[in-house]
Amino acid sequence: MTDIQRIEPGPRMSEAVIHGGKIYTAGIVADKTVGKSVREQTKEVLEQIDAILAKAGSDKTRILKANIWLTDMANFGQMNQAWDAWAVAGKTPARATVEAKLAAPGYDVEIMIEAAA
Repeated sequence: MTDIQRIEPGPRMSEAVIHGGKIYTAGIVADKTVGKSVREQTKEVLEQIDAILAKAGSDKTRILKANIWLTDMANFGQMNQAWDAWAVAGKTPARATVEAKLAAPGYDVEIMIEAAA
């Protein structure tokens, strides 16, 4: 049986779970840039993902899949500006981006990833 490791477990969810050689994050939203531009929020979310992956002993070059939710697809370009500045050419994951209502006002982007440990 493979062990399950939880990163920053809370009463409702963990920031990430590691199992079977894969890292699964929760949906990550901005903390400091809530209500600011989608570009700023995306940059902060990607920094949080970097930190979670580092805690798990991995990095962004090992991301397999990303799911991205935007409250308005009109902001797709802003999100991509931050993403493209952060992503490593030739090491990009499979990715999907959809428009959705998020948990609270001010949150305009949420990202969840799966990565190799």
